[in-house]
Amino acid sequence: MKTESNLTPDPPADNAAWRKIVLQYQKPSLLRALWQIIDTLVPYGLLWYLMYVSLAISWWLVVPLAVLAGAFLVRMFIIFHDCGHGSFFKSRVANDLVGFIAGILTFTPYYHWRWEHAIHHGAAGDLDRRGTGDVWTLTVQEYLESSRWKKFAYRLARNPFILFVIAPLYLFTIRQRFASPKASRRERHSVYAMNAAILAMAVGLSWVFGFKAYLLIQLIALMTAGGAGVWLFYVQHQFEGVYWDRTEDWSFTAAALQGSSFYKLPRVLQWFSGNIGFHHIHHLSPRIPNYNLERCHRADPLFQTVKPITFFSSFKSFTFRLWDEKRRKLVGYRHLRNLRKAERRGDSDQPKTRS
Repeated sequence: MKTESNLTPDPPADNAAWRKIVLQYQKPSLLRALWQIIDTLVPYGLLWYLMYVSLAISWWLVVPLAVLAGAFLVRMFIIFHDCGHGSFFKSRVANDLVGFIAGILTFTPYYHWRWEHAIHHGAAGDLDRRGTGDVWTLTVQEYLESSRWKKFAYRLARNPFILFVIAPLYLFTIRQRFASPKASRRERHSVYAMNAAILAMAVGLSWVFGFKAYLLIQLIALMTAGGAGVWLFYVQHQFEGVYWDRTEDWSFTAAALQGSSFYKLPRVLQWFSGNIGFHHIHHLSPRIPNYNLERCHRADPLFQTVKPITFFSSFKSFTFRLWDEKRRKLVGYRHLRNLRKAERRGDSDQPKTRS
């Protein structure tokens, strides 16, 4: 029986071919890792200096710089993310140190997030293990059987403004300041330590910028990074043709190659998002650092059979709300109206709606 610390299932033995391929790209590169830190952290620090200088000129200069700083925070979070998987550096100590520092900048407790994210990797695409590290998704039947209050809460939570503006800000500024009741002692302590470190950073920058100026700049940067980050995560697991299954039929390989998208972004967005668009490769092997994901994707025809989602086609994901188990696809609320019409016609094959 798998424990919470070992939730990623072993791939089937007949997938030895792709396992041998991904093994080649799991080796961290010290030079690539250091350069990625430099080309992320140095511009990010420079942006804060420019915002400090611009405060004396105009907020019309400060706000665009804060938005750009948010874009660099997305890239910083990918470094944090890789450190959490132990893939960014070969050294565990280096991963933990850089991960903690990146966690301060992204307002995310390192060990606590790493624990919850491991659960996500072990349960992605499994309908029976939803609820940790994912976007709240109900099946059609579950929604129809829900109370009016739960339906209202679900619709509110899936509203694009709530999901990509309010929720990310709440997640990074409030939710992650508290440990999960299920967390172990180390994970709980990582939340407390991160809160103290963030407070120290906020006090220092407030002393330099002034409290109101710092608060506004930090909120703009976090809203930009959080909104973009949640959107990336959403598209990576809520797209046309996505794979979901019950535990008894769930497949690790299918969950990776069919349940995680290949989000083909323009080069500049791919750079800022740290290649995380190659999410099918990442879920196949979380030990591959982000700077090797594209190379691994191009290494074998199997990986390239995954149909890419383009930047513009990804907006179709806005219309997906529920998982239809019978049709094995994501559907929108319009599908519910069709069910009600079918029910009125007396089609007994459709699920019964609840008044």
